[in-house]
Amino acid sequence: MKHFFRKIHLWLSVPFGIIITLVCFSGAMLVFEKELTLLSAKDKYKVENVGNVPLPVDAVAAKVARTLPDGVRVTGVTVSDDPTEAYQVNLSKPRRASVYVDQYTGEIKGRQERPAFFATMFKLHRWLLDDGRPEGRPAWGKIIVGVSTIMFIVALVSGMVIWWPRTRRALRNSLKLTVRKGGFQLWHSLHVAGGMYAIILLLAMALTGLTWSFSWYRSAFYAAFGVETTTGRGGSNAHKSDDGGARHRNGKQKQRGGDMAGHAVWQQVYNRLRAANPHAGSITVGDGTASVSHGGLGNSRAADRYTFDKRSGRITSVVKSDDAPPASKLRGWIYSVHVGSFGGLFTRILWFLAALLGASLPLTGYYLWLRRLSRKHRRTAVA
Repeated sequence: MKHFFRKIHLWLSVPFGIIITLVCFSGAMLVFEKELTLLSAKDKYKVENVGNVPLPVDAVAAKVARTLPDGVRVTGVTVSDDPTEAYQVNLSKPRRASVYVDQYTGEIKGRQERPAFFATMFKLHRWLLDDGRPEGRPAWGKIIVGVSTIMFIVALVSGMVIWWPRTRRALRNSLKLTVRKGGFQLWHSLHVAGGMYAIILLLAMALTGLTWSFSWYRSAFYAAFGVETTTGRGGSNAHKSDDGGARHRNGKQKQRGGDMAGHAVWQQVYNRLRAANPHAGSITVGDGTASVSHGGLGNSRAADRYTFDKRSGRITSVVKSDDAPPASKLRGWIYSVHVGSFGGLFTRILWFLAALLGASLPLTGYYLWLRRLSRKHRRTAVA
């Protein structure tokens, strides 16, 4: 049986090993993207002098709105619980665009820009640098990453079958890093011990990551938890269509005036939500909607969702994170497990190390395989 799994392990790992290394390495690089981005551009994301009272949220939104080109509007303002973090003013386009504003002086500090390194790592991790949204052709990068991830799962399971020891003493030995018995034993122990230490975490990353690769897998994964998948595309498209029609009818000046009028109650809504949620990680107030992100352990994307009257600021409905639709909660948990954010800094460090070990496994495996081939060739030549 082990001989069969050894063959499976080898002939799946050899063709897909390099891709697995690239995907794991790029994933590790993304674990601390937010922290490293903040450090690399403090002048944009942090305020220089913390004042006593920040400007009202609606004033910050109106200030940014006056600088926007035709067809772009302010969709919301995100306020962190950290008074040194600048306000993030979200824009309607391009996708996920935003600018940062010093809430004490009103200075627009700059647009949100993903550093080139992390943008490259993300494209490598998801699509092997292929276009993530191809038109008229298959998403080959996405497909290759998905297939490689499946092969990685099989390789991990077969590797565990091959090297799982029969006794506790053998298990302890397999978890040791051998450094004094030559290069081959060192690389062998790196391959075996590294896989043993990281296998559970790597399987968690791979099994959750596949939900972004294949719709059939995503449906099956959700169904396994008794949840039906939802896309929500129809509502999003309808909103964009209606908004675009309004802009076309009313023109640039009316749009900006309407936006500023709509901002008037944002500070009022924010004050109410902050008073009710003093320890929330961030609060976003937008055009008739608001969200309170708790940012604690567990589902790192859990948030309470509110709607409010645009004129009076009265809260009209609330959906707590515990009462969110099952698909939304599961989606948040999938992300949290995939990136290791569910346990805070501790699990993120573990996920970072495990991803690096995952990237090393094909490389150490290639070395062992080529070393055995070389030895076999020498023995054949001598014979």
